[in-house]
Amino acid sequence: MRWAALGLGPVLAFDIETAYPDSVARRGKSGPKAEHWLGATRPTGSLPIVLFVPSRDRDGRDIDHDYWVTNALETLGVLFRGATAYPRARGVWRDDDRGGELHHEEPTIVTCYADPAALTDTARSRLRAFLHRLGRETKQGEVGIIIGDKYYGITEYDSE
Repeated sequence: MRWAALGLGPVLAFDIETAYPDSVARRGKSGPKAEHWLGATRPTGSLPIVLFVPSRDRDGRDIDHDYWVTNALETLGVLFRGATAYPRARGVWRDDDRGGELHHEEPTIVTCYADPAALTDTARSRLRAFLHRLGRETKQGEVGIIIGDKYYGITEYDSE
């Protein structure tokens, strides 16, 4: 589809061959790795993990949001070396188990970039325990997490 057909004005094209000197344009994947030219000394975090910390329970009652954001940050920090919580967002989710009822809330998005090697059996077990405790103790219809390029919705929680 052409952008102009959508009324978005002229389309700008980007050509790496003319935007950068020849040595950069040709380098591609065979050039120096970013960790080298940046001087990075820690493992490369290439696996995005995004967790949605809810602000309300399934019945619309507020939860101790700050407590759960802090726990999410600490969990991802311990397991994957760090995490960042973005300010509250606006969200909605459809509760199919309750006739498609829409639930509006203000979740916090907690994210990190993990070294894939850090996703050990122990780390996966601890992350699962946290997510299931979050869902169970805050009475969620679903706890959502993105790992890599896939969204995982958890709707049935392990017992304590």
